[in-house]
Amino acid sequence: MKKISDKLTDGLNKQITAEFESAYLYLAMAGYLQAQGFSGMARWFRVQADEEKRHALKINDFMLERDLTPDLGDIRQPRTDWKDLAGVFDDAYRHECRISHMIYDLVAQGMEDGDFAGLSFLQWFVDEQVEEESKALGWLEKIRFTAGMPAGLMLLDSQMGQRTR
Repeated sequence: MKKISDKLTDGLNKQITAEFESAYLYLAMAGYLQAQGFSGMARWFRVQADEEKRHALKINDFMLERDLTPDLGDIRQPRTDWKDLAGVFDDAYRHECRISHMIYDLVAQGMEDGDFAGLSFLQWFVDEQVEEESKALGWLEKIRFTAGMPAGLMLLDSQMGQRTR
């Protein structure tokens, strides 16, 4: 007996790919920031990349628990160059907003299907995306505020470099 609809299965497969693409994007951002001399910011995005991989695996494992074999999609090559720091953080924020909408679409499909186990599982991602968007927007606002102030940017770089998970 099939436990998840074809539409939700397709959406979960796409979400796994999107989470891995997120990891790839954040790794590219880390590389760019490292090259610009912002090792703390680079570290923050490296840790973020690891977190996104864990999100993908969480969905993968959920599908396996529900007797589905995940179908992994192609991962697009991420952008690797930005005009400035604000561009990096603006892209990160916009990306998190896009991921949130993908999660909301999964929730809507779960509701349409009456898939209560799926909805319970997806609630974790809804909550996580509130945090993800908030963090990304917070750093973007700080980057914008400190534009043109090297001491402020160095302080932000130091703060971001303290991230461990």
